Amino acid sequence: MRLVPQPETAMTKAWNALLLLAVAVATSAATSRPAAADPVVVGEEHCVVGVAPNDTLNLRTGPGTGFAIRGTLRPDACGIIVMEPCDDGWCKVEDGHHEGFVRSTFIAPVSPALYCVTGVAADDRLNVRTGPSPRAQVATTLAPNQCDIAFLPHAERGWQRIRVDGWQGWVARRYLSGE
Repeated sequence: MRLVPQPETAMTKAWNALLLLAVAVATSAATSRPAAADPVVVGEEHCVVGVAPNDTLNLRTGPGTGFAIRGTLRPDACGIIVMEPCDDGWCKVEDGHHEGFVRSTFIAPVSPALYCVTGVAADDRLNVRTGPSPRAQVATTLAPNQCDIAFLPHAERGWQRIRVDGWQGWVARRYLSGE
């Protein structure tokens, strides 16, 4: 892949600062304690954060650990909609299959689709991979002028999990910038 130098704008600097915050949240997600998640937004899509890769998030029948577990959510699950304002750290959510309650510290909102591919030559493509590694399988590729990319709240070692045109995957963060 050939790189095309891009000037750093004020907007790029602001997005990079926001990215550093997202990386800090994602880094804490790799530990067993909850991530410092963004504020929860009623009616918007969220993803699970702060849950170890070999664990799941409990979806409970009521707002507290004393309520029965209705189901579980994978540590990389997205598509979770917050249905009403959270109360005392518990949020009523639905995932398209079940409705229940989760701790607000274990969910974070999906970004608006405000990112674009940058630094990729006009005759090249950006690989979207199945995992955060250059050795992970390529799921699809993006054109050098592709925009409308949403950041999912997961980042790892310079890789960002994204959603674009119905695809989810990982890209090297250095090839993305804010619109």
